[in-house]
Amino acid sequence: MSITVGDKPPRPWTDPTEVMTVPSRELDFPVFDVDNHFYETADSLTKHIDPAYAGVIDYVEVKGRTKITVKGQISDYIPNPTFTKVAAPGAQEEYFRIGNPDGKSRREIMGKAIVAPPAYREPEPRIELMDELGIDRSLMWPTLASLVEERLRDDPLAIHAVIEALNRWMYETWTFNFEDRIFPTPVITLPIVDRAIAELEWVLERGARVILVRPAPVPGFQGPRSFALPEFDPFWERVQEADILVGMHASDSGYQRYVNEWEGRGDGEFLPFAGRSGFLTIVGHTGRPVFDTIASAIGHGMLTRFPGLRLAPVENGSNWVRPLLGALEDAHKFDPGAFDEDPVEVFKRNIYVHPFHEEDPKGLADLIGVDHVLFGSDYPHPEGLADPISYVDELTEFDTDDVARIMGGNLASIMRVDDSVKLV
Repeated sequence: MSITVGDKPPRPWTDPTEVMTVPSRELDFPVFDVDNHFYETADSLTKHIDPAYAGVIDYVEVKGRTKITVKGQISDYIPNPTFTKVAAPGAQEEYFRIGNPDGKSRREIMGKAIVAPPAYREPEPRIELMDELGIDRSLMWPTLASLVEERLRDDPLAIHAVIEALNRWMYETWTFNFEDRIFPTPVITLPIVDRAIAELEWVLERGARVILVRPAPVPGFQGPRSFALPEFDPFWERVQEADILVGMHASDSGYQRYVNEWEGRGDGEFLPFAGRSGFLTIVGHTGRPVFDTIASAIGHGMLTRFPGLRLAPVENGSNWVRPLLGALEDAHKFDPGAFDEDPVEVFKRNIYVHPFHEEDPKGLADLIGVDHVLFGSDYPHPEGLADPISYVDELTEFDTDDVARIMGGNLASIMRVDDSVKLV
């Protein structure tokens, strides 16, 4: 039996720490989730590392808790880097949907941690869980990797060594295409262009269908710079030639350093359970890193020089899109000579956006076209959806064909994956 989009049947479970056993509903079309995650093992960044960089990443015990160190500096960016216990999927779903009227602390919102099941770490049990959740295919993003590039920004060679080690662990553990259903996302770091191209070739040879490029300036020997500058053109030329999707998942883009200057803190670290000021709450929802990233890709001409590139900012939401389109329109109006083509049209040609479940997908589709809107659940992270396919409840203003596009057809198209058959 199929359920009409917009119907909200009672969920078959009430405790988010329990694993589903059946999908909450049946859908008539394939579901391709742009935002699923795995949790890395403790050796994911070290098992395959060049021996010259052994010790760059390590773990230490602090008051009975395991912490990750980067070049000897403890990082609390991810409080529990072993992921033995994690927040329950969707723990923050209500918070993001309705806010925090009761003024709960972050720990209260996150709720009781759960023991991470094998499905969060291994592909075979993850396929079984996807079947239970009603997900046909998914991209699979790393979690721990998000802290690496920013904390090694002063050592480009170490960045390459750690990221290459991660990719080899990822391929060994997950492959880059597991049964044509799970598509893990190898990371390409760009400080040394020739080395980035070599790593791109390595993952392409092993079946990668998507790559992850951090939405941030690229660390370098003479300081950071945009990946959209002409010095990176050989890399983007090869990406365009390979016709591979470029995912730009939210990460630590380095903006915390500037926020901390406003906050009067000098350590530059993001502390998820530290007290939050009103200022931090305001700027934390602006989407500034992805705004600047896409502004650079367009404004520095990269997407004009390589019009075949497809960029998918994932887990960045969509609240930044309207302000950016307005800025692009104004910039073109007042200085058309700065652009070789209309920057708004470049955005609509090259950028594919994943709106959060609490946002306005219809408004987004009206801005950029329904073919450029992607469904993502952020499963099993706490800020995502406990029941991924319940995202269809946010799509009541779309007709059935457009719902099918958003829930998987668009991603299948830009991934060059056949979506004509439901797998679940």
